[in-house]
Amino acid sequence: MTNDFLTDYLASTLRLSVPLAYAAMGGLFSERSGVLNIGLEGMLLTGAFTSAATTFYSGNVVVGIIAALITGGLVGLLHAFLCVTLRVNQLVSGLAINLVAGGLTSFFGRLIFSGSNTQRLQLVPAIKIPILSNISIIGILFEQDILVYLLFLIIALTTYFLFYTNPGLNLRAVGEYPSSADTAGIPVALVRYIAVVVGGCLVGCGGAYLALVQVNYFAEGMSAGRGFIAIASLICGRWHPVGTGFASLLFGATEALQLRIQALGVNIPYQFLTMLPYTVALIALVGGMGKSRPPGALSEPHSGKIQ
Repeated sequence: MTNDFLTDYLASTLRLSVPLAYAAMGGLFSERSGVLNIGLEGMLLTGAFTSAATTFYSGNVVVGIIAALITGGLVGLLHAFLCVTLRVNQLVSGLAINLVAGGLTSFFGRLIFSGSNTQRLQLVPAIKIPILSNISIIGILFEQDILVYLLFLIIALTTYFLFYTNPGLNLRAVGEYPSSADTAGIPVALVRYIAVVVGGCLVGCGGAYLALVQVNYFAEGMSAGRGFIAIASLICGRWHPVGTGFASLLFGATEALQLRIQALGVNIPYQFLTMLPYTVALIALVGGMGKSRPPGALSEPHSGKIQ
């Protein structure tokens, strides 16, 4: 393997991992508060569509990213309202979000992008860090766009927030023992609302990266199951920010590998190669489920008063 091949493979791995990691981090906030969120697929798709459509009309990629962040937060707010206030089954709420997001983005995507040159979408510019970007192979890590650097910062800050601050302790307490947290004066419903909305914003950013960086256009169903792989990353990472980030990197590396194998023309049916990331996710789940313990009150509605 040449340095050019390794550099290209590392860049591809990182590019494919970023939307997974954003979605998984969004799911982490939600599920650490006790709200199951399988609507990550729909949130990713919504963020991708919103960022692409806004950038298409405004010509400003920053506006597109902000629009995706806001839209993701609004979808998270809807999920929180259904699960926390109305106490709808959290699995049903997530499935509904996925189905509605898939239908609406397909409908409006055809209206906006049909017959249009979607390649006019503005690219998110890369920011090259001097000296570090000149390092062989790993220097590619320091030639990324703002969303990648922001992801690294989010993982570090989330780790500090969850395990070294009082609000983070409150969030984990709400996800583990909501009744005890309620007795201690912690507003369970408010904490869950904030966690799910913040999580939705992060997933929206992942959708923006998917549309504006990884693919650079919008297509129907372009999330292609990434939201579910993000859930697998969350479980394999044991609901820890760093572990979740590395799990997302693993799945991104697997997808990058199957693309490289196809490009080399290996005599293997492409359908089997396309299955590779999902197969690895399934194996990782089977191997890690016994060792992973979800938050104690995950998917359980709090029976106390709505603050």
